Amino acid sequence: MVLTPPEQNSSNQPGQQNFYPALFILYSRKAVNIFVYFCILTMRGKYLLGVCLPLLLCMLAGCGIYSFSGATIEGKNINIHQLDNKARNVVPSLSGTLTDKLRSRILSQTGLSPVTKDDADYDMTGAITSYEVTVTGATSVQVASKNRLTISVQVTFKNRLNEKANFSQTFTRFSDFDASQILQNVEPALIEDIGNQLADDIFNKAFVNW
Repeated sequence: MVLTPPEQNSSNQPGQQNFYPALFILYSRKAVNIFVYFCILTMRGKYLLGVCLPLLLCMLAGCGIYSFSGATIEGKNINIHQLDNKARNVVPSLSGTLTDKLRSRILSQTGLSPVTKDDADYDMTGAITSYEVTVTGATSVQVASKNRLTISVQVTFKNRLNEKANFSQTFTRFSDFDASQILQNVEPALIEDIGNQLADDIFNKAFVNW
């Protein structure tokens, strides 16, 4: 009597075991390609903002590159030093205010981690070099109608991942106010306005290069 070995279940064969995962990966890749193609064809309104844009950001994050407001970030951390106040007219709180604005602008738009070590991917130092109030407008009888507060900040930026992006530059911004107003009364609002402008300029120069 000849015993016939039982037929093996096809699902237990080695070839079959490798076939289904491979088939799944193949169709997954096709699905991703179709999805990306769909995003390209429907790059408008709700599709772009609701589907394609998050996908794009996730892809960039996976590559270690973060893009916000046109900025491309390849590093992981930054050392933003406290701004020195070397202006002739010294406002005690000015250094802290401008430094905080600069840090907030950069960290919120780049996703970089703030550090205090000397070998950070990016390093930024600087000083307030000018804080001046001048007359910018006058009436027909040569009476001042507008005054202008101008602040200048000198910044040195080091990009240890790309030395061509290094720079040392002075940034200047101003804000006008009525000559009838007392400077001390409007000074906080003026510094707020100028500080935001300076933070934008410095951020764009360092990470967008406008």
